[in-house]
Amino acid sequence: MPTDKPELELTFAWPRNTAPHHAKKITGVTTLPLEALLEGGPPCALPAGALILVTGGMPFRIQGRNAVAMEGLLQQMALDKCTGLVVCAVQGVHQPFPQSIRDLSDQIVIPLLITHAPMAQWTDLHASIQKRRLVAAERRAAQFNALVQQMPAQLADPKAMQRITDWLARALDVQVLVSEPERVLAASPPTAAEHLVQAIVRQSSEGSITENPSSPNTQLISLAPSAGANAFLAVARRTPFEATDLRLLQHAAKLLGLVDQGRREYRASAEASHAARTAAVELLLDGEVDKARRVMANLAPGLLEPDLVRLFVVETEPARRAVAVRYCETAAAGHALVIAAPREPSRILIIQPVRPGEPDESVAVELVRLVAAPGPVSSLGGSGVYSMSLLADALHEAGTAQRFALYQPDCVALSAQDTDLVGLLPQHEAQRWARHLLKPLMRDDAQWEQLRETLPTALAYPYTVAARRLELHRNTVTRRVARAAELLGMDFNVIGYRIAVGLALELVTHREPSELSAVRLGSEAPTLKALLDAPQIQAWADTLLRPARDDRRDLLTTATAWLTFDAHLEPTARALGFSEVTVRSHLRALAVHTSRDLSSLSGMRDLQFALHVITGEPNVTCSGRALCPAA
Repeated sequence: MPTDKPELELTFAWPRNTAPHHAKKITGVTTLPLEALLEGGPPCALPAGALILVTGGMPFRIQGRNAVAMEGLLQQMALDKCTGLVVCAVQGVHQPFPQSIRDLSDQIVIPLLITHAPMAQWTDLHASIQKRRLVAAERRAAQFNALVQQMPAQLADPKAMQRITDWLARALDVQVLVSEPERVLAASPPTAAEHLVQAIVRQSSEGSITENPSSPNTQLISLAPSAGANAFLAVARRTPFEATDLRLLQHAAKLLGLVDQGRREYRASAEASHAARTAAVELLLDGEVDKARRVMANLAPGLLEPDLVRLFVVETEPARRAVAVRYCETAAAGHALVIAAPREPSRILIIQPVRPGEPDESVAVELVRLVAAPGPVSSLGGSGVYSMSLLADALHEAGTAQRFALYQPDCVALSAQDTDLVGLLPQHEAQRWARHLLKPLMRDDAQWEQLRETLPTALAYPYTVAARRLELHRNTVTRRVARAAELLGMDFNVIGYRIAVGLALELVTHREPSELSAVRLGSEAPTLKALLDAPQIQAWADTLLRPARDDRRDLLTTATAWLTFDAHLEPTARALGFSEVTVRSHLRALAVHTSRDLSSLSGMRDLQFALHVITGEPNVTCSGRALCPAA
């Protein structure tokens, strides 16, 4: 909390031991009127790190509806990683929270606080905190930019290490020493070695450098730990280091390590560029976009200007990664930032900024070509387009897509969320299943031509809509669908039948590789359940449903019941004991979590199959010809 506003002093109401909470950082203040909380419940999302202030007519003791509302709010705060809960209390009230709320506070480790300050004094606090955070972020960005500016034109410059050391001492108000066991390489101020001698002696006696500080005020960082170099950076000051200071020190140590290497090996530009680009990517992954742009401003002017980004993950053999990085840099042709992943020895990250309205597929095309060509690149995964500040989410999707790519014939999957289920199915087995299922429709060529033209649309839309899309009379559509149902022995009012036939039609009419023509009437076909047992389908289903499983509502149970009742709301609500409004709300949330249109047949298909793979329900084992090979 700001120290210049003593009137906003907070009092801990719980827990008794408040020491663990004193150092917590507050990212802002979110105000919630008690009346709104009682009427609508807690918001669906709260800012991480925020202090939640409940205002309004707070009673002397929180109980009844108020207590229930507070418990719900605390649970949402725990999900969103908020810092603390504050209530406005009248003078003289010191413990308004009942035991149940205090127990919940202990369980989720969120402190309960009270304030006696009137609401008017809290009005501009959030803006004040945000302004302070912005000032701090700009200061750190300026420091990172200044650090990059210290990079010499030639790393073999004998004065480069001392210039960086002097800058670091000024920027963080620290004592800095760069040393090898035999000698001091640079120090700032000149007396720094005297102040750091104890840390140096301890390091020498232990024979290794720890990445952890010997005290909160001291840091020892190897300049090149992977190379086994003996040079290290020692830093000390009177006050403890903050996390942002430690990041700056790590990057400074990297730069100093490059200077030291250049002093001995004269590999200036390549190593410096790599360190700065890695630093920029790490900043982007931390959501610090402006800092990353400043870091890259001189290395690649304008590259990180767009607000949107796409990320690719390339997998290679660790021993061949350096070669693969050069290949990827050539493929990117200056349109993307390419780095070797710092913590994954076989992975390369390609960050491609995207300008709105100017789709550029050249990087993706060239990377796909690398995978297809003989060489060090073995597989490729990509993400969709994300905001630059959400690069970490793009990395997660691209990593998942790269794992999907291992099951693709071309070892490429350019988006995990949009990865097509049909493309992940074992193609030969899927074709055999589909052809056996549709065999009754394919016996007469003329009839088959009509049905495969009509059924995909008629199964996915109401007959009136399907007729309009197909430019046919509604009665014609109805007659053809009825004929197909009769031949297959199915009731197309059952959603599982529509899904199975729709999938089989897609496989046969749009996915038929020429080499599969010989298996049209082959041996016994697999079941749909067997098709869904493939490892890549397991990974796909887990990825699709993971956001829904993290929702505090039991969305998967609702989805299972809804599909069991053929997508009808009324019986679903009755079976679950919910209102239809609640069922609709759950389905809307599922649509958002899965990025699927649950009013479409393909959306319901993906949901049904993913649920079956993860939970075993709805059942897709042989329960009629729709889900089994046709006889």
